[in-house]
Amino acid sequence: MTVLPAELNIDRLVVSRRRHGRRHATVTTILLLLVIALFALTLSVGQSVTPPGDVVRVLLGENVPGAAFTVGQLRLPRAVLSLLAGLCFGLGGVAFQIMLRNPLASPDIIGITSGASAAAVFAIIVLSITGPVVSVLAVAAGLGVALLVYGLSFRNGVAGTRLILVGIGVSAMLESIVAYILSSAPAWNLQEAMRWLTGSVNGAQLGQALPLLLALIVFGGLLLSRGRDLEILRLGDDTASALGVRVGATRILIIVGAVGIIASATAVTGPIAFIAFLSGPIAARIVGSSGSLLIPSALVGATLVLGGDYVGQFLLPSRYPVGVVTGALGAPYLIFLIVRVNRTGGSL
Repeated sequence: MTVLPAELNIDRLVVSRRRHGRRHATVTTILLLLVIALFALTLSVGQSVTPPGDVVRVLLGENVPGAAFTVGQLRLPRAVLSLLAGLCFGLGGVAFQIMLRNPLASPDIIGITSGASAAAVFAIIVLSITGPVVSVLAVAAGLGVALLVYGLSFRNGVAGTRLILVGIGVSAMLESIVAYILSSAPAWNLQEAMRWLTGSVNGAQLGQALPLLLALIVFGGLLLSRGRDLEILRLGDDTASALGVRVGATRILIIVGAVGIIASATAVTGPIAFIAFLSGPIAARIVGSSGSLLIPSALVGATLVLGGDYVGQFLLPSRYPVGVVTGALGAPYLIFLIVRVNRTGGSL
């Protein structure tokens, strides 16, 4: 029996998809195990080492002398907040990058985190507000900046390059406002504002994790529910429309979900530098071109925040907030991506 060329191509396509599917599942599982290992390391090893058995007993609610305070009050809130923030930044960042088919289309670059930062600094220094109100204002400002950038870049649709350029301009304006406010800030408010702007989980409390968890469930669930449409948008608007995707409505839902999850994380931890920007490209390189990048990118984000905070606390000569560590990692990668996009194009 003669095998036709078309049948041979189909068989090759099926084999290729299975191979890519296995790679996607394997890499995602490895990332999940890595996140779990970093979370356990954060709970067990710091300036002192707590035996795993004592850590488990504390997590189950037992009052273990010494470990109850070290693990339950100091390490656990920090680890939980790092985990949730990393998941949020990674998921929201890659959603933007896939939707606009450009790895530079990160909330860090297009002004969303700058809007949240400007609102928080204004609230802390000018209005002398602290606590949950700052977080609410930061989320609202992030959403407002996203709508502004989207509206200014809309002309018979939204082109990714135009949105990025408009976002960079808006971000520069907001950062100048932040610099002006900081220049006239009293010393007692300046320290709090700078801690927030750096991106940090210092002083984390478990109460801060609940709103972030709710944001991850609501906005993250929205993004995951549109995962199939988001992947089709990678093929271009015309192809997506031909395949039945309502491009305009899908873009709006993705923007709402991505901005909501990014602004919520920024409101709790501050703008941890480059996590939303780095997670998608790193996930694309290790997972490959086949399959959704949403969950792998979220796990990469959690890995970067958990690992960056641990390095900043215990593996450097002085203690640094996680935003300083991720900023040092992300700046060279930004230059690399700009060169790569200039040579090869703008898709993940």
